[in-house]
Amino acid sequence: MDEQSILANEYLPCITFGGYENAQRVVAGFGEDINKNDFPITCLKISPVMQKFSDNLSHRDFLGAIMNLGIKREMLGDIIIENNCGYLFCLDKMSDYIADNLSKVKHTTVKTEITGNLPENLNKLPDISHVIVSSVRLDVIICAVYNLSRSSCSKLFKTDKIFVNSKCSENSSYNVKNGDIVSVRGFGRFIFEEQIRNTKKDRIVIAIRKY
Repeated sequence: MDEQSILANEYLPCITFGGYENAQRVVAGFGEDINKNDFPITCLKISPVMQKFSDNLSHRDFLGAIMNLGIKREMLGDIIIENNCGYLFCLDKMSDYIADNLSKVKHTTVKTEITGNLPENLNKLPDISHVIVSSVRLDVIICAVYNLSRSSCSKLFKTDKIFVNSKCSENSSYNVKNGDIVSVRGFGRFIFEEQIRNTKKDRIVIAIRKY
């Protein structure tokens, strides 16, 4: 995310892609004719050999097991979890090595196979949810979405943990716009869709998609 923020602030002509739409960890591509098919990214499915007897596997479990193979984090993209299976995006050059060597996550024996793409049911935006806020200031919305105090939110800004459209943001009073993607390190991210209406107490109902 830090690298994305630096790149975004350089205003360089490039596109980014992480293997699926709205990926958080991405690869930057430079050139006039580059498209998403040119990115060297592969999707791996990591699943328990015996689901019935497997541990309850988390994102941290999958990531830890993969990095224990001696792989650097920058070689790995997002990990999507569904039904105790992990879908890992990684650079093409690492896919065979991971598939051949990853055999256990936590205490669970797993099989790792190259699928190429994320299953269609997972490659979609989260459902819309409604949140009531006093304004569309960035700090106000973050507090409401993650149930944080103003002081806790302020600390996140001061420690460079807030990103808007991949850019690190220090402007807590920024008025969030339709389509903005807000990432809060340690909490997650959400897409601000739109303002829906004002309540009788003159508060604002907003629509977001929370990952």
